[in-house]
Amino acid sequence: MTRALPPDPSDSHASLIDRLAAAPVLPKGATVAKRIAGFLAAVDDGELRAALDRVLKAPKARALVAGVLAHSPFLSAIAGHDPAHLLAVLSEAPEAVFARLKAEAAAACRKARSDEGVGRALRRFRAQMALLVAVADIGDVWPLEQVTRALTETADLAVAEAVAHLMRDLADQGMLAPADPRQAEVGSGYIVLAMGKHGAFELNYSSDIDLIVFFDPDVAPMKPGKDAQPAYVRLTQRLVKILQERTADGYVFRTDLRLRPDPGATAVAISTPAAFHYYETIGQTWERSAFIKARPCAGDIAAGEAFLKEMQPFIWRKYLDYAAVADVHAMKRQIHAFRGHDALAVEGHNIKLGRGGIREIEFFVQTQQLIAGGRNPALRVRDTVTGLHRLREAGWVTEETRAALERAYRFLRRVEHRLQMVADEQTHSLPETTEAVTGIAQFLGYRDHAAFAAALTAELRPVEAAYAKLFEALPPLAEVKGTLDLTTDPPKGTTLAALSDLGFADPAMAVATVQAWQQPKSGGLRARDARDRVAELAPALLDALSRTGDADLGLRAFDRLLTRHSQPIELLAILRSHPDLLELISQILGSAPRLADLLGRRAHVLDALLEPAFFGELPSDADLAASLAATLAMARDAEDVLDRARIFGQEQLFLTGVRVLAGTVSAEAAGQAFARLAEQLIKALHAAVTDWIVASHGSIRGMRTAVVAMGKLGGREMTAGSDLDLILLYDHDPKESASTGPRPLSGGHYFARLTQRLISALSAPTSEGVLFDVDLRLRPSGRSGPVATHIDGFRAYQAKEAWTWEHMALTRARVVAATPGFEAEVTEAIRRVLTGKRPAKATLADIVDMRRAIAEDKGDDDRWDLKYARGGLIDIEFIAQALQLVHGNRHPDILDTNTVRVLDKAAAAGLLKPTEGDVLRSACRFYQRLTQILRLCLVEGFDPQTAAPGLKRLLARAGELPDFATVDAHLAEVQRQVRKAFVAVVGPL
Repeated sequence: MTRALPPDPSDSHASLIDRLAAAPVLPKGATVAKRIAGFLAAVDDGELRAALDRVLKAPKARALVAGVLAHSPFLSAIAGHDPAHLLAVLSEAPEAVFARLKAEAAAACRKARSDEGVGRALRRFRAQMALLVAVADIGDVWPLEQVTRALTETADLAVAEAVAHLMRDLADQGMLAPADPRQAEVGSGYIVLAMGKHGAFELNYSSDIDLIVFFDPDVAPMKPGKDAQPAYVRLTQRLVKILQERTADGYVFRTDLRLRPDPGATAVAISTPAAFHYYETIGQTWERSAFIKARPCAGDIAAGEAFLKEMQPFIWRKYLDYAAVADVHAMKRQIHAFRGHDALAVEGHNIKLGRGGIREIEFFVQTQQLIAGGRNPALRVRDTVTGLHRLREAGWVTEETRAALERAYRFLRRVEHRLQMVADEQTHSLPETTEAVTGIAQFLGYRDHAAFAAALTAELRPVEAAYAKLFEALPPLAEVKGTLDLTTDPPKGTTLAALSDLGFADPAMAVATVQAWQQPKSGGLRARDARDRVAELAPALLDALSRTGDADLGLRAFDRLLTRHSQPIELLAILRSHPDLLELISQILGSAPRLADLLGRRAHVLDALLEPAFFGELPSDADLAASLAATLAMARDAEDVLDRARIFGQEQLFLTGVRVLAGTVSAEAAGQAFARLAEQLIKALHAAVTDWIVASHGSIRGMRTAVVAMGKLGGREMTAGSDLDLILLYDHDPKESASTGPRPLSGGHYFARLTQRLISALSAPTSEGVLFDVDLRLRPSGRSGPVATHIDGFRAYQAKEAWTWEHMALTRARVVAATPGFEAEVTEAIRRVLTGKRPAKATLADIVDMRRAIAEDKGDDDRWDLKYARGGLIDIEFIAQALQLVHGNRHPDILDTNTVRVLDKAAAAGLLKPTEGDVLRSACRFYQRLTQILRLCLVEGFDPQTAAPGLKRLLARAGELPDFATVDAHLAEVQRQVRKAFVAVVGPL
């Protein structure tokens, strides 16, 4: 005879008894036998009593039920009132009982004809669920997520069925004309949002439910002459009465509507236009935090989802939102002050609001969601545990912190549930006496008070530490050497001496600048909070600027940053939360005016530095594409697409630029990173613009487009200041001459319009600035030709009409965005041009003439004009282009858009002498390293006589030489050697 295996405790089909894994400890002097016997004696039905007796012979079931009877008067009353339900709970799978109870409750509500009838059905349902969930929780049958979800689904059903009943009644009264009278709530425009723990499926055992009720007056199907507002206000009042009215059967749920806008002055149901106006104008940080968890739970679910979608810009900001930290922490301080739970103890400790409690874990998660969720949609989750995991995945918290907070959260929620199971009270505080705490400890399965106290303290401490690190213990600011009194006017001699020692050439002006920040007329510093923060930061800022090489320049730049910014409070909040950024920003302000100017105009580019991913590798094409797609997916309209593209582009440019300044990224890697960024933006905007054109003008059968990059982008040698040299090629079915849309355009006009929209998308200024300057002059026929060129016209022009300089430009051409399948055709067309036969002597003569013309136009005497100087970068690029045009027919393998790679291939093929190859490659890399620094730091040209010391140090480091004087001398020699190579390879000038 084969013995059957016991049921798997995790099997959702197994009975609850078979899955029991825990039980309470009985109080001293109590026995399981006495508790069970007393309970059974009170069961009048003999058959039922016998069935219960059989079930309760199982040791785990006996221990569990005895513990419940000993510790919870509330659960004991439910079990005594309905022992048949207890029998079902113990002997069936809890999931099956749950499903049956929901079905029975819904059916009872549908049959009820009055508010009282619905209330009775829901109160019975809630009592039955209370016993089921408690037993599954106490017996460790369900994990926390299943327990809180069951409690939440109980609330969802209660609210939804009550609303459905009230809506049917409204229709029966002749107020409403629903599309389907059986589902009158569908399409009603009546929105019930579950907030807080209810919205996140995290309800505690005896939780209130927080609801906000809105209605869309334009959607509500009111009958003629009937007004939605009074009807829906009365309906909401009836809803609350059904849910929280206490009768002999108890109540359904305590219901709180105070999270709605201005609850003291508004009706219990608010129109959506009024709600949007409120949140857009005076909505507060705590309301944004509340809406993280918001979820439509009853009424018109589709309207609720639409409402929350419209609310996304209010909840989630485009930028990292460090100002929210102070607001959320102020809320927590108010809770501490009001509740008086600043100490960490056991007796009387509030495990929700006290130190190390549930609220600190929730605030820890929600605050960081508010800070970064606008940039990272993956953080936009409702429940706390998933939020912790997403923050860990994004690098905002360590695995150690996540594990500690999750463990504490699960522990504290168990304690919270046991406290509430005693008498069905919404309490979160442990009892005040040791004896009573011992009872709760035993209800949780601990043998005594000491064991529970040790476990509780062990869980509270890590939470308290993590919360304090995030909020309460701000990092210390740098200590400043010397005495700085920045408030006295005129300044003290000791202050001026200290500033002079710090490297300020004009100490009096430095003091005057700092004092001006305290004047209310100073732009965004009119707010007292902003002035207080900048006063706190000023000494550490001055100290950091002293290490930049030009403290006065840096201070002027920071002053421009502050006074230009309409709301500097967020920047100051970031700097106070991350004092290490002061050093980095000071370096930028003191040595890189171009980046400083970008920072002054767009302070939120700092967000890129605060992302945990900044400290890793530069993003790959796939990383950039995914991040950009996620960013643009949040856009509400075409204008928002352009704004978000600019925010993304500026942040990534700034991120790469800072790495170049810090010396952690090579010039070659930076050139590729800038190019990858440009490519991904072009691809995304090319796709978006194509969709917009098709929406307005339709499409042309067989239409294909390709964006071809040339110049620095084509060669992947971009700098922070590079513009984009682009041409757009197209093709379509020759039988089709116009688009098919409501406003058709002919073929040439259609693609010209598409090109103009693309160029505008890349270069037009918006509220978020400009992405790139775009140059189309390298297209066939230059300025006089059409902005878009048919592929056949391109082939014909390049074969018959193009000048040598146009073929030179074509050596750096590559497709960066295209309709699928078109890229290969365009690439082959370009390759055919470059591998064509051409007379070497005439070609080289043309190139020499071109170089001579550029020298006459731009000049070539300025050694630090690295591009145009004699022997400068243009000479090297022309050599690479000459080699390709002259030898590409017989040596097609040397073709490449990148200058250094062409020189490598030409040297390997014997087309360039080894010494010349070495000189040119070394010089090209040297120029690129210096150029990356100069383009990052300067908007105008470089003058060694007036350049900041910090910039000269950066150039020396980039040139891999000991000091700037050595760089200057080496540059002269390199240029002499490059010009010599140009004459040897291309010809004399």
